[in-house]
Amino acid sequence: MAEAKGKEKKEEVVDTIWSRRDFFSLAGWASFMAALGLSSLYFARLLFPRVLFEPSPIFKAGYPSDYTVGAVSTKYIQDQRVWIVRDEEGIYVIYGLCTHLGCTPRWLNTESKYKCPCHGSGFTKEGMHFEGPAPRPLERLKISLAPDGQIIVDKSKKFLWEKGQWGQPGSKLLV
Repeated sequence: MAEAKGKEKKEEVVDTIWSRRDFFSLAGWASFMAALGLSSLYFARLLFPRVLFEPSPIFKAGYPSDYTVGAVSTKYIQDQRVWIVRDEEGIYVIYGLCTHLGCTPRWLNTESKYKCPCHGSGFTKEGMHFEGPAPRPLERLKISLAPDGQIIVDKSKKFLWEKGQWGQPGSKLLV
């Protein structure tokens, strides 16, 4: 009788829904599937790249007759960060970015110069540096004429004085 009671107790302990092996097997498969599911979500995220949609660097700046000889136009300094200058030879575009630390200089009409408010760099009307810590002149941008007669400015193409590029085609629009 005592042996029968011992067997019944052992059978009661063994008679559960899951054994320890079944439980850990199921837990292992569940964690594997969860990891696989999260990995597939991360992989699906790779299909949608993080892209910054920036505005076009090319814009129209009106007609050459809109600009007077000897004057600096500040019309596009807020929106496009450029000055359009017309002299006796033609029209050129100066990029409004100080070559020292990247501030936006101001055009001082009474002194006929660009002056950086950050560290005091000064530039002539042509963009040459003559005072302050700026290491080089301002950059010029590509300028051309559209078929409809308007001026097209391309901010992605820069002309640097120190490389001798100010005389290249596209750095100045001869009108």
